[in-house]
Amino acid sequence: MRVLHVAAELYPLVKTGGLADVLGALPGALAGLGVETRVLVPGYPAVMRALEGAVPVAREGDLFGGGARLLAGRAAGVPVPLYVLDCPSLFDRPGNPYLDADGRDWPDNHRRFGSLSWFAARLGQGADPAWRPHVVHAHDWQAGLAPAYLELAGGERPGTVLTVHNLAYQGLFPRETLVELRLPPWAFTYDRLEFHGKLGFLKGGLAYADRISTVSRTYAREIQGAEQGCGLDQLLRHRAGDLVGIVNGIDTGVWDPSTDPHLPAPYDAAAPGPKALSKAALQKAFGLEAVPEAPVFGVVSRLNVHKGLDLALAALPGLLRKGGQFVLLGNGDADLERGFAAVAGRHPREVGVRIGYDEALSHLIQGGSDVILVPSRSEPCGLTQLYALRYGALPLVRRAGGLADTVVDATAAAQRRGTATGFVFDAASPRALAAAIGRACRLYADRAAWAKVRKTAMTRDFGWPAAAREYLALYEGLLG
Repeated sequence: MRVLHVAAELYPLVKTGGLADVLGALPGALAGLGVETRVLVPGYPAVMRALEGAVPVAREGDLFGGGARLLAGRAAGVPVPLYVLDCPSLFDRPGNPYLDADGRDWPDNHRRFGSLSWFAARLGQGADPAWRPHVVHAHDWQAGLAPAYLELAGGERPGTVLTVHNLAYQGLFPRETLVELRLPPWAFTYDRLEFHGKLGFLKGGLAYADRISTVSRTYAREIQGAEQGCGLDQLLRHRAGDLVGIVNGIDTGVWDPSTDPHLPAPYDAAAPGPKALSKAALQKAFGLEAVPEAPVFGVVSRLNVHKGLDLALAALPGLLRKGGQFVLLGNGDADLERGFAAVAGRHPREVGVRIGYDEALSHLIQGGSDVILVPSRSEPCGLTQLYALRYGALPLVRRAGGLADTVVDATAAAQRRGTATGFVFDAASPRALAAAIGRACRLYADRAAWAKVRKTAMTRDFGWPAAAREYLALYEGLLG
């Protein structure tokens, strides 16, 4: 079986979030199951620099305003072959893949990611005579038009799958872009490409893909309701028979405390003692008081209300009163950035804040924290809590999406059964979060009970092979 993945990000070449991590690991896991897997990505400068042995396989003289080539090659750190859309007029620009230097969407994003879907469809139609996929697997809105282009072209085509990593990001553009992107006006209807008078890239993918997946079972249910459906819940209910939830995995080669080069000493579930060295290194890195007995709560996240970081900020004084320490790595909402920085300024020995992102520091936070906070209002899957489980930093999460599917609350009954792996709260309120923090502090004070829950957490299997087997079953069911 041959499967083409289509996405706007790919670790380690270009990353703004968890999508890149998924594309950096899932194709390789599928290859391990015997699937011939390739990935199509835009030719950003970083991708073009990394591409090795590039061979042109297709050309387009005028791709929405500029010439383009489709290159086949490899890149260091990527386990499967690549197709790269080399279109300098669309992708040869610095910075964020989606935003300009002022943080605004690039004004030609419809052309940039419409071209990605266009070439995905061309590959599905046989643009590379040496390799034609049986399945085109599109990821998020940036690749959402690929199933539409394939279906609208008519004739023989591969099966199509669209994975929704976050329904809130939909790729909406003015109706006028429809013709520019070579889409037929008759397809601009409420049940196909139209969404409140605009062209919807994600809407088109949901309408035209043969199968739809999302990144956890709970999120698959949530997005069929009005609260989490982002206006697409009716369509998703209509397509419920084609919708599945598959929990993301993590790259256990990159995220492994027994081999992680960013930690001062290796440790694992059988020998967790050296985790204390990571905790001491984390306290030192953030200028915190070196108190081994203080529970350290860590956050690695974008700072916004969607991620529930306003709840964390409101609950922070209570956490400090309970004797805890707090470290945060992230950026986003300016008010939240200022709020956390202000608390750190008042409590420099208990609170450390770094605005921005640092890959090495994110590993040290997982290794050195006792608890990782993920209080999201909505979380399709979440990877942070999966890293935390593996690193023995018990996740404290809100019961939403993939968080609900992957963390078992440390109730008394769950501890007796030996299934507890973290802490879960329900209401999106500072009070509910504070109560969960209190429960975590009380369990932390019982060193034997804490060690037992931590060992259970560290032995949970959320590697990619299990998720890849579910995707393979999805492909096999699609191809019949």
